[in-house]
Amino acid sequence: MSNGKHALITGVTGQDGAYLSQFLLDKGYEVFGLMARRGSDTLWRLRELGVERDVRLIDGDLTDLASLIRAMETSQASEVYNLGAQSFVATSWQQPVLTAQVDGVGAINVLEAVRIVNPQARFYQASTSEMFGLIQTERQDEQTPFHPRSPYGVAKLMAHWATVNYRESYKLHASSGILFNHESPLRGIEFVTRKVSDGVARIKLGMQKELRLGNTDARRDWGFAGDYVEAMWLMLQQLEPEDYVVATGINHTVRDMCEVAFAHVGLNAEDHLVIDPKFFRPAEVDVLLGNPAKAMAKLGWKPKISFEQLMVMMVDADFRRIRG
Repeated sequence: MSNGKHALITGVTGQDGAYLSQFLLDKGYEVFGLMARRGSDTLWRLRELGVERDVRLIDGDLTDLASLIRAMETSQASEVYNLGAQSFVATSWQQPVLTAQVDGVGAINVLEAVRIVNPQARFYQASTSEMFGLIQTERQDEQTPFHPRSPYGVAKLMAHWATVNYRESYKLHASSGILFNHESPLRGIEFVTRKVSDGVARIKLGMQKELRLGNTDARRDWGFAGDYVEAMWLMLQQLEPEDYVVATGINHTVRDMCEVAFAHVGLNAEDHLVIDPKFFRPAEVDVLLGNPAKAMAKLGWKPKISFEQLMVMMVDADFRRIRG
């Protein structure tokens, strides 16, 4: 049942784009997704959530302003969610210029398209805890100073400040969600959580013997992506646009994650975990821990899935995939 609202999602084929599409479709939105024709089968996440046929895809690219203007005109969107990005931190050292163009300039292109076509539309920018980088406080909130430690964090910080600038300069309803790490069975295989869940499933099935990782002492605040897309939507329902930290307020090490995942299938992490120096980053972010007090108080949002439940969900999904 349509509620007459139209939403445009960039990065619709990514983890967050798929969960947000499902969430908005359930609320009766017409959902349009920007589709950059770069990869092979990029629609598997939408298919896995059963929404592939319900999302109306529009060809376009964050680096091409003309295509974004056309996407705004075609979709007639009243809500625009900019989730598109080169989102793998490790790759940003290999492709810093591309990352700056897609993640930084790309966000400005979307803001420009909104300003030109429909300045009444509400805009969401996918900011990231990676902007905090070399942390200045034990827990990071909306007032914590930024010190990004990767080309990805630097590009995202450009997009974040551009969102603030368009809000202040053009009075756009533009909000940023500073999301801490959020994962799911739809996470790309290159990310550490999925590398762990896939590796554990393969080891349990006798397909490999070891799991090779880099810095297992890195601490992150991990939540479930399906919970976090609700916070995005809630930001655009507020009277005034603002920025919000979205996190669980609890962090764990990569080693903790391995222990939960291996224990779930009756194995001991220490028997299979191998530390490989080639996976260490040029500049490491050692600890991130979010303070979501503002999002909880103002948006009434709270995470539903725990870290342990998340890892079990991911291992089970990879187990089914590999066996199937």
